[in-house]
Amino acid sequence: MTDRIFAAGTAYLDYNATAPLRPEAFEAVVAAMGSVGNASSAHGPGRGAGRRVDAARRHLANLLNCSPGELVFTSGATEANNLALRAAFASRTTLVTSPLEHPAVLEVAKELTAAAPSELKLLPVDEDGVVDLDALERSLATATVSLVSLMAANNETGVLTDLAPVVKLAHEAGALVHTDATQLVGRLPLDLTDVDVDLLSLSAHKFGGPQGIGALFMRRGSDLPYRPLIFGGGQERGWRAGTLNVPGIAGAGAAAEAAGRMLDEEGARIARLRDELERMLVEELSDCRINGALTDRLPGVSSVTFRGATADAVLASMPEVAASEGSACSSGAPGPSHVLLAMGRSREEADCTVRFSLGFATTADDVKRAVAATVRAVRKVRATMSIDLTPPRPSAVRRPDPITERTS
Repeated sequence: MTDRIFAAGTAYLDYNATAPLRPEAFEAVVAAMGSVGNASSAHGPGRGAGRRVDAARRHLANLLNCSPGELVFTSGATEANNLALRAAFASRTTLVTSPLEHPAVLEVAKELTAAAPSELKLLPVDEDGVVDLDALERSLATATVSLVSLMAANNETGVLTDLAPVVKLAHEAGALVHTDATQLVGRLPLDLTDVDVDLLSLSAHKFGGPQGIGALFMRRGSDLPYRPLIFGGGQERGWRAGTLNVPGIAGAGAAAEAAGRMLDEEGARIARLRDELERMLVEELSDCRINGALTDRLPGVSSVTFRGATADAVLASMPEVAASEGSACSSGAPGPSHVLLAMGRSREEADCTVRFSLGFATTADDVKRAVAATVRAVRKVRATMSIDLTPPRPSAVRRPDPITERTS
């Protein structure tokens, strides 16, 4: 099916923005759309819709190794993040997170602490994009912390967070732990009986499910105030009112089941393809840097800085490759990547960084075509920009420097 999704000749390397729909998910969505019934209704069609929801919840729970009753379906990870942070931070003490988080966490954290900005603590990170756990320990020792929220895998660099020590430190201090696992779920094994987080957000379209459906894991027994975002009916045990999106949920469950069956095999294959992409880029292009910790990261993510070639110009010069400048949620937003700046990269380096993300349908041919197109595009942009960067003659009209004077 995936060969019908992409335009002919397109190398799709933007899985962190959204993965293509898995065939199993496509079939589940179509089947659910072909049936009628509100999952909350007691009659036969309603019970049929309810069974689809129950099956999907089980499949997702199996992928995470949790109880189906600990999952609340949402419209996606953004809603799940909002719900988690607002529920867990109701006590109005200190919230600890990092500057690397997705805006769906950072913006909520800032809004929750707007009345008392000192309640928000951002942990320092190193140049590899790894959070300083010593700083976390100090924060927990010097303030009353109600919530620690750290993403499981960064959406721009793929760098992983070691959640086990985070949970240990936080729980010893009486704090709850939330993780935005949007990029991790369905890509690497995650066992919630081992990783004792209280709250976890996910989005189905990152692992081959449909867009517009996600979930929040809420560990049974966690001390959470009752604070839904959406009021109305009693769906999802009162945590998320509204008629359930049965086709979306069915597709999410089918994608979770498919991802779980092939998790180890897919991860190893995708990591090999990513390593090959990086090897060829570094060999072909000078001033080419891979960002983030190279060992502890997602198998399919590569953040690459091409010094002297702005990412928007590179991407525009290779329309046959689907990649991105960073987070898809920030595309078109002013300013460079907040993730790369937090890692100590300069604005120029951040502006010259492209994110490639590979997934279950990526082939070796996709990687070869993407590398060839990227090499051509970077060389073309560098050649063009080198003209603009030539110092003007004293009598000439000064032209703006496309790097140092790029508008935000």
